[in-house]
Amino acid sequence: MNNGRFSISVHILTLLATMKEELVSSEWLAGSININPVLVRKELSNLREHGLVNSKEGKNGGAQLAKPANSILLSEVYMAVKQSPVLGVAKNTPNPECPVGRQINDHLNGLYEEVDQALLEKLQQVSLADFCKKFD
Repeated sequence: MNNGRFSISVHILTLLATMKEELVSSEWLAGSININPVLVRKELSNLREHGLVNSKEGKNGGAQLAKPANSILLSEVYMAVKQSPVLGVAKNTPNPECPVGRQINDHLNGLYEEVDQALLEKLQQVSLADFCKKFD
């Protein structure tokens, strides 16, 4: 689910930003988020693939931000975890004989793209550093 992954990823990145240069373990992160460390490692892997975190495996391993918090936009985080439009995707195939049914998915898809674009525009205005200031 997009929303769950986004909130977990922002939580992870916010914690890493507050820990500065320290390597932070997935167990410690999981304790703050109150989820299984396996889920944290899954999100860390995804964030690493998108260039947002660096990580080191092993007993003295952990994760840290790959770049300064002021250069990470929340839109980057959203795009890293996005699996579908924020409003979802229609799973049914409407009746093509119906004047609404034959067009509804095209019109909904256009609406979904507009909503996603508006969300991205808002998230492009907020850096991780900006978001972290809420916790001072």
